[in-house]
Amino acid sequence: MKNERTKNMILCAFFTALITVGTFIKIPIPVVPFTLQLEFTLLAGVLLGPKWGTVSVLVYIIMGLIGLPVFTEGGGLGYVLKPAFGYIIGFALGALAAGYIANKSEQPSLKRLLAANFTGLLIVYAVGVVYYYLICLLYLNDPIGVWKLLWYCFLLLVPKDIILCILSAVLLKRLIPIMKKI
Repeated sequence: MKNERTKNMILCAFFTALITVGTFIKIPIPVVPFTLQLEFTLLAGVLLGPKWGTVSVLVYIIMGLIGLPVFTEGGGLGYVLKPAFGYIIGFALGALAAGYIANKSEQPSLKRLLAANFTGLLIVYAVGVVYYYLICLLYLNDPIGVWKLLWYCFLLLVPKDIILCILSAVLLKRLIPIMKKI
């Protein structure tokens, strides 16, 4: 029991580090370069399970809120008032959902892993877009229109994240048997 908990804490720290590093790995594509932050949060949720995967993402969030520059735009408590913070909250909820869906089966199929990843992605965007809208409207006093919101917060980002979800599911299919042996 104690060894299992120690192993989970070590893996949790490892994935927190991966998420942090993934935030700054920018893959250049036209218009909006993307990072591997989503990829690593989904991997954490599925490989560590809903509890430890979410803890891993929450540790990452806490590190950013105490002032470590682990978010793409820095860190600190003031980051809560940035429109992009909603996506960070969504990462924790997405990891929880992805981990829950994927871990309902001992050996999840590729279809289940895709469903888990796409559910996590949907949650990230739902929380992120709503938070973005509310911060723009209530704090920044910038009533962003629905079309502008969808364009900036959704349409420019979704295609690359769909690719990441598919790559993540394929990678998870290979990693899950290895993680079971650890």
